[in-house]
Order: sequence, then C-alpha cells, then structure tokens
Amino acid sequence: MVTYPMTCKKRWRMAFNALSFAKTLLRFSKKTLLEELKHVDARNTFSSSNINIKTPRLLRSFSYLAVDVDPDHVDPKLLSDMVRDKDTDSLTQFGGIKELATLLGTDVKRGIRDTHVDIDTRKRVFGVNEFQKPQSKGFLSFVLESFKDTTIIVLLVCAVLSLGFGIKQHGWKEGWYDGGSIIVAVILVIVVSSVSNFNQSRQFKKLSAKSSDIGVEVVRGGRRQSVSIFEVVVGDIACLKIGDQVPADGLFLEGHSLKVDESSMTGESDHVHVNGDTNPFLLSGTKVSDGFAHMMVTSVGMNTAYGAMMGSLTRELDEETPLQARLNKLTSAIGKVGLLVAALVLFVSMIQYFTGNTRDDMGNREFVGGRTKFDDVMNAVVGIVAAAVTIVVVAIPEGLPLAVTLTLAYSMKKMMRDNAMVRRISACETMGSATIICTDKTGTLTMNEMKVTEVWVGKKKIDEDGYLAPSLVQLLREGIGLNTTGSVYQPQETSQPEISGSPTEKALLSWAVVDLGMEIDEVKQHCEIIHVETFNSEKKRSGILMKEKRGSNRFHTHWKGAAEMILAMCSNYYDHAGEIRIMDDEERVQIENIVKGMATKSLRCIAFAQKSSNVYGKLEESELTLLGILGLKDPCRPGVEEAVESCKNAGVKIKMITGDNVHTARAIASECGILDPDEELEEEAVVEGFQFRNFSQEERMEKIDRIRVMARSSPLDKLLMVQCLKQKGHVVAVTGDGTNDAPALKEADIGLSMGIQGTEVAKESSDIVILDDNFSSVVTVLRWGRCVYTNIQKFIQFQLTVNVSALVINFVAAVSSGKVPLTAVQLLWVNLIMDTLGALALATEQPSNDLMKMPPVGRVEPLITRVMWRNLISQALYQVLVLLVLQFKGRSIFDVSEKVKNTLIFNAFVLCQVFNELNARKLEKKNIFEGLFKNKLFIAIVGVTVALQLVMVEFLKKFANTERLSWEQWGVCVGIAALTWPIGLLVKCIPVVTNE
Repeated sequence: MVTYPMTCKKRWRMAFNALSFAKTLLRFSKKTLLEELKHVDARNTFSSSNINIKTPRLLRSFSYLAVDVDPDHVDPKLLSDMVRDKDTDSLTQFGGIKELATLLGTDVKRGIRDTHVDIDTRKRVFGVNEFQKPQSKGFLSFVLESFKDTTIIVLLVCAVLSLGFGIKQHGWKEGWYDGGSIIVAVILVIVVSSVSNFNQSRQFKKLSAKSSDIGVEVVRGGRRQSVSIFEVVVGDIACLKIGDQVPADGLFLEGHSLKVDESSMTGESDHVHVNGDTNPFLLSGTKVSDGFAHMMVTSVGMNTAYGAMMGSLTRELDEETPLQARLNKLTSAIGKVGLLVAALVLFVSMIQYFTGNTRDDMGNREFVGGRTKFDDVMNAVVGIVAAAVTIVVVAIPEGLPLAVTLTLAYSMKKMMRDNAMVRRISACETMGSATIICTDKTGTLTMNEMKVTEVWVGKKKIDEDGYLAPSLVQLLREGIGLNTTGSVYQPQETSQPEISGSPTEKALLSWAVVDLGMEIDEVKQHCEIIHVETFNSEKKRSGILMKEKRGSNRFHTHWKGAAEMILAMCSNYYDHAGEIRIMDDEERVQIENIVKGMATKSLRCIAFAQKSSNVYGKLEESELTLLGILGLKDPCRPGVEEAVESCKNAGVKIKMITGDNVHTARAIASECGILDPDEELEEEAVVEGFQFRNFSQEERMEKIDRIRVMARSSPLDKLLMVQCLKQKGHVVAVTGDGTNDAPALKEADIGLSMGIQGTEVAKESSDIVILDDNFSSVVTVLRWGRCVYTNIQKFIQFQLTVNVSALVINFVAAVSSGKVPLTAVQLLWVNLIMDTLGALALATEQPSNDLMKMPPVGRVEPLITRVMWRNLISQALYQVLVLLVLQFKGRSIFDVSEKVKNTLIFNAFVLCQVFNELNARKLEKKNIFEGLFKNKLFIAIVGVTVALQLVMVEFLKKFANTERLSWEQWGVCVGIAALTWPIGLLVKCIPVVTNE
C-alpha cells in the first residue's frame, strides 16, 4: 500500500474541492441559461470546455455573470481554512484572486450585484456575518442567585419551622398564616428583585448588540455605500482605511501601504504588511493601522476565525462601577450595624420571653415555666428569630446596588435617544464628575460639512469664473483625483455624481468635478500610481508618486496637506497663466499672509504641490512647485455656543485641541465661545502643539490651566495634555475620532469617540460613542452623568432614613417590652417598598437645568454629604419619636387593642416612607413638587405603593398580621406622614457648611 505525505493529501483534496466547486458553478450556470432559452431569442454564444450552447443572451449586469450556487456542492470551509491558515497553495489552486472572484460572481471593480436575490443567495450559501454567542442568563438564574442570600435562607428556614409548629398547634386552617405569610413575602421579594435584574441584563445585552453594529463601506453595482457589518456577504468588496475593523475574512484586491494589527487574533504586537503578492490574507476582527485598500470577502460569521473565537465569548456590560464599589462598602458597614442590632434584639427578646416578661394580646404571660407547651415555646422562639433576621434584611440596604443598576440602565437607554451610546457603564457616573472637556474642532464644534469657498493660485484669488491655464487645471485634477481616499460614482451621464469619503476629501473632489470638470475615471486611466504615502497626523500631508501611462517616461510627485506644511516644501509656484515662478523670501511672506488671512476667516487651508523627475525613486519632499491653495469653510454647529456656555456655568472648562493652524483655531474658538473676543487673553491661552511639548514638565503644569486652545497638535500632544490635567487632579473627558487618538481616549477618565467620523479603533478605546459627532451631545452626556450621581444620592438618603427608623424602633421596643411592633412580613413589605419600588421611582428622575448650575463633584467628594446627613437625621428622628410614642402610649391615646396599635405603627411607618420619597426628590431645593408631573413613573409607583398598602391593611389581615382601621385612624396615619413635608421644608432652611 502506497502512503502519501499529509501535504500531498492536502493538495489533492484542495484540487478536488476546487474542481468540484468550478463544475458546480458551471452546471448551475448551464441550467440557468437553458431556462432562459424558453423566453428570449438567441443572440449570444456561451462556450466553455464542456458546453457550447446557443443562448438568448448572457445573464449580465455590467460585467457580471448570473450564477446559481448550490450550498450542497460548495464548501465554505475551504475558503475559511485558506484565509485562516494563510495558505497560498489553496489560493493558487483557485487560480489566484481574480479567478476566485469570478467563481464567486464578483467583479473586482464594481463588486457584486446590488440586488436582494443575489445578496440573499449568498447569505443562504455562505452564511450571514453574525456570531452565535453563548446563551445569556435566563430568569431562573437570577431567581437562584437570590436564593443564595444567607438572610433569605435563614428567613425561609424560620418560616418553614413556624409553618410546621403552627399547623401542629392550630391545624391547617388557622396554623399556616404566620409561616406561610413569611414564605409568600420572601418569594415576592425574590421575584421582584429577579425580574428587575433580569430586565437590566436584557437592556445591557441590547446595548452590547448595538455597539457591535458598525458601518462598513462596500462596493455593490459600482456604487460605494455604507452597510451594517451584519449585512456583509461573501463576494462583497469592502473598502478599508486607517482605523477600520476588517469586517470578515478576505483577500487583498488593491490598495497602498496596508498594515494590519492582528494582535486581537494572534497576540503578536507587530503590524502585518498586507499586499497582493506575498500576503493577501485579511482576518476578520483585525484593525487597519496604516494605508487603505479594497478587499474581497471570502468568509463571514462563524466561518471566520474571529467568529469561532467570539462564539465562545460574551461581552459583559454589567461590570462593577466605582460608585457600586463604594456603595458595596457602605452596604457592608450598615449591614454590620444591622447584624449587631438584630443580635441584641434576639438576645433581649429571648431573655424577656423566658423570664416571663412578655404577654399575649389578652394580657397573659406567654411563658410560664413547666406549664407552657413545647410547641408554643418553639413557635415563640421561631417568631423571635424570624423578627431578628428580618431586622437584618431591612437593615442591609441591598437596594443600593440595585438603585445604581436601575439608574445606569435607565440613563443609558435615555442617552441612546440623545445620541450617546455607552460602551462602559462606569463612564455614566464618572462623567458627572468631569471638570475639563478636551474637544476636537472638526465635526464636533463644527458641522463637518466642508465646502471650498476660496481658491488662490500664486498671489491671485481665483473667482468662480476665473481663468486657469489648461496645464495647471490638468495638474490640479491629477493632484486631487489621484491623491485621495475618496471616490466619485457617476450613475448616469445626466445625473449628479455621488462623492464619498471624508468631508475634506468630498469637498476637494466636488470642487474638482464641478469647477475643474474632472472626470476621475479618465484621470486614473491615463496615470499609473506607483507609490502612496497616506495622510500622517504628524506631518499633516499625503502624497503619491505617479507616471503617465502613455507618451512620457517622467515621474510626478503630488503632495497635498496643511498649507504651511506644503508651503515649506516649495521653492516655486504656478501663477494662473500656468507659468512657474521662483518663490523668494518676499513672495513666500506674501503667500504666508494670504494663508493667515484665510485662516482668520475660519477657513481650513489645503495646499497642493507637484514636482516632476526623470528618475524613479521616493516621493520628493523639497523644491516643489506650489499649484494652489484652497480654503474650506466648515461652519460652527447650531447651538454649540450655548452648549459651551452651559459647561462654563457648570464649572466645567472647555479646551479645544485641533490640527488646524493657530489662526483658524483662534477664529473657531471665538465663534464657539471658548475664547471671548472682547476679553484680554493671557499669552498662554492659545498655544501650538510643538510649543506645548517643548515646555518643561514644570512649565506645562504651571500653564496647563490657562491654556484654552491648542493648534497644530498631534495625538501625542493631546495625550500629554490629558496626563498633565490628571496630575493636576482634574477629571478629564476627551473627544477623539482617529486611530491615533486611542491612547488619549484610554488615558482620559472618560473617552468620547465620534460615531460618524470615528474609526473603530477610536470607538473601542472610548467609553461613550457620540453618535451625531455633536458637542451638544457631549454636554447632554455631562447632564446625564450628574443626574446619575444625584439620583443615587437621593436614594441613599431615602433608604438610610428607613434603615435608621426601623432599627431604632424595633430595638427600643424589643429592649423595653420584649416584642417588636413590626412583624417579619411587615418588615419584608417595607423592604420591598424601599429597595425596589423606591429605587425605581428615584432612579428615573430626569436631569434638570439646575444640575448644570452646580460645581462638579471632586474625585474625593464624600458620597453622603452634610446636606444629606441634615435631611436624613431630621426625618429619622421625627419618625422614631412619633412611632415610639405610638408604641408606648398608642393604646391609651386611641383606646385601641394591641393589634390595632401595631397596625397604626405599621401603617404610619409605611406612609412616612411614601411622603419622604417626595422629600428625597430634592436634596436642597424647598419646592419638592417641581417637575413632579414630568415623571409619570414616579407618580405611578407612589400610587401603586399606597394602593398595595391599603390592600395589606384592609384585606390581608391574616397575611400581614393587621387589623382594619377606621377612617379616623387612617386620617391620623396620613397626618403623621404628611408632617414630614413641613419638617423637610424647615430643615432645608438650616444652612450647611459644604465639605469644601
């Protein structure tokens, strides 16, 4: 028997699969063509090595061949393995990239057909570009987690014992109430808590899916268009640029200087050079670190290596935030106090019971040595233990973490409507503490809608109908049409061209098409691009080396970029007549003044330069000839001035960091309100990036607070500024859209990336994505951040008031009489009101304008402020005093039984919390009803709480261990609770020295 090495077997298998694939395509194309014979007269001939059939017409749209692909005969795994293993042999078996494109029905220039039938067929054959993630936790998982709580377990054990002793003593009909009521109450608390946590989990999952839905530019039917990453199909031609995520596995078609960061897949930090010769393979999930390219998609979704990896991972958005960590410490401290009080209550109650100092409702001693039945003793002991454990349940404010979760989930949902997508939930609360916002100019403060408004050639301004020499026009067409990452698509000769690319590229191409009459396809046909240097944020320029295909052996270098950068490379310039003139020092100064004049009008100045040579080599960077200078206008966004003013009123400083020159930057900053034109500016208010980085560390730290605008900055300058500001103790928010902004976005306390112009690298490095790239949305995030922090403080004040009141009342009553006025079921009901319903009510308060009139919260600001302590102590003191009076004098004052007195205490206590919930809406303002009717959920929760309390007292007497109350008694309870409002009003008149 002959054996073959594995490599041979592998090659034979690949060859077999390739042939099978080709034959399948051929068979189904033949089938399609035969069907067409029935409908149309024969016009063309379709031939191959196997068939020669007279057909009515070729099934072509542009240069496409319509082919049905049968999934039973195509193995997507072959394509998947080829790219994942970077197997050039497999690619060779297919005949190379172009032959594979033909097999996949893709035109390498125009892409796939833009029809639903074609796209749906590809999805059916090769799958969709989605990942199957592990199933998220179900509702039962949250229920089981709740049952793991030690206090819940102890309560259930006590309830079961009480149930057993009660049934044994009083029979099934009457004996199940005490134990059964506790079980029902515990289950109710668990269910409500689990439903709440389950809903928040689903909310976070939706946000995770939204953040994964990125836009991808593809070419379909010759048109460049943006589609969701989930809509990318095999055969698509995807356009890649710096910062993009590779949307699927595929092959390099064309491009320049493409480098890819594969660290997410391979762990290797070195960037991989991708080209059409030695390494054409592109892996899904990797990031483009340099250059640009077109790729053909060969595998999608779970057929990619990235898909297989992501299928085993799930992104958790519910990480513990800094505020939740602080609240967990607070919860632990309060829980220890509650445990101590519960232990004392248990100890005192046991002593009181076994020494015969407790009496039943008839006034008889509950325990008489040698006479009381064992079942009665055990039932009483279980009741005492249950009451003590319930005190622990009420004392531990487990509602605090729930309140944070609810507040964050609610605010994240609302922020999404306000064009801000939260990627890391901790940023919601951190944003409320921001003291400085470092913002970009283009697209954030401005509209990002560029338009060429001024054109200068040499020292002459060119009007719309001004004359330019044909030779100069041709050079400008080449400089704009070839040295670009944008594209121009002409659907029909009579229709308007569709221009795509960055706003700057679109403005330049639009001017060239409309004013210069540029036909971009014609320019590309006559020229061959040899080398490309992509735009560099350090040098602020991009260039190409090209050669005419016919009639000349000369090489031409074209540069475009920031006017002063290009001007520094030039020694000559063209005048409008096409004559080359030497640029001496005097003329250089004149042209520099022209640039300065354009910049003071808020124009972005882009210059073009060119040089020809007979020698092939690198791009020339000196002695160039200036072609012209274009001024691009990008107007300020409507409302940005008001947004900046709002930040100033909130004590948040705005610093503008831009790559534009200092004059443009100063003009825009003045328009936006960052600089006051009438104000005497300090010398350091506007600096350039090179100045800032050349300062010593001491100079930077001394001047950093006075700097308001940094022009001609690089991403490293932005990173340096963020680091200096953090060292000064500031909480810094930073906006960014480029790949090179990633370090600054990560370094900042809150990274804000741009959803429209931002690269995927920038978005992944950020905490929040501003979906409309608008500075006003950044201010909205600031408002929501402050709202989150304030809502948490409101709930802390509300809950701690309940904790203190319940602990003191039960402790004093237990020590004095051996009995607690609030039973286990009643305390669990109170726990439900304050933990879940209270959290939901106070967590959904909308941000108000008052939030933007307060100074920012510092890094070390205490969570419970002196204002909160003032409000909390006054309300708790009032509740304790009134309820203790009812405990010791209630029977004689109202002439009622012990059970009615305890019902009065329970009812008054719950209503006090309902009224105090309204007090908690405003920590400092006296008008607690302001904006109340805007929060319908708050009103609904208060209404539901009161309705349920009415049912508890009047209809669930045995379950809640209550007695029905008369109208007068209800009036007394409401009156006691209503007094919390005037008390809250009076207390707010007491001045408080702030923590500062």
